[in-house]
Amino acid sequence: MRAPYVAVVVTLALGTSATPLRPAPSAGATISGKITYTGVPPKMKPIDMAKEPSCAAQHTAAPVTTENVVTGLGNALRYVVVYVSSGDQPAPPPAEAVRYDQKGCQYIPHVAVLDVNQPLDIYNDDQTSHNIHPLAKQNPEWNKSQPIGAPPIHTKFEKPEFIPVKCNVHPWMHGWFVVLPTTHHALSGPDGEFSITGLAPGKYTVTAWHEQFSSLSEDVSVSGSETKTVNFTFKATLY
Repeated sequence: MRAPYVAVVVTLALGTSATPLRPAPSAGATISGKITYTGVPPKMKPIDMAKEPSCAAQHTAAPVTTENVVTGLGNALRYVVVYVSSGDQPAPPPAEAVRYDQKGCQYIPHVAVLDVNQPLDIYNDDQTSHNIHPLAKQNPEWNKSQPIGAPPIHTKFEKPEFIPVKCNVHPWMHGWFVVLPTTHHALSGPDGEFSITGLAPGKYTVTAWHEQFSSLSEDVSVSGSETKTVNFTFKATLY
């Protein structure tokens, strides 16, 4: 197998910044960039929701497909988790909960990124029951039923892990909980772009993870309030 290609472009913006243990989003350095792919990505499979009419009725404007490989213009790649995998400072998890919705019999967002011990609120927005089942291995595995109108499920994960999620009621529902030991992370959007802010001066390893195309990493040094750009390019395969 050929090694994946990583493109790195460095952009400098002069400035100064204090270096608290956990900088505010506007302080410190920034690592940003774009996630793209080369090769031929697999075609996403259409989802038939005929057995759940209340959900099918929410998707009349456009067909629903699987989301394990979501691409955009210019070979952009969505739902790539980019995070500091080495060199970060310890920091407490955010108090703000990450929201995860079950809407139209889909998980929104497809990938939820959260810190270790950060609160997670899981909502059922549909007129049908769901049974959410995180297939954890490092954390306790559980599955919980969530009927129509039920309050959100409040939970958290105590260990870092990439956790696939499924619904035991609707077999086409698949998503991810990505639990990280760092507060410095981002998720690529429809244009493939990401931005990690508030970094103290130092040398970091930045890793980009995709559920189907594995991971790429790059060492990056930052200082002051500069911005550095790291563009990751995944090798897409059909299988």
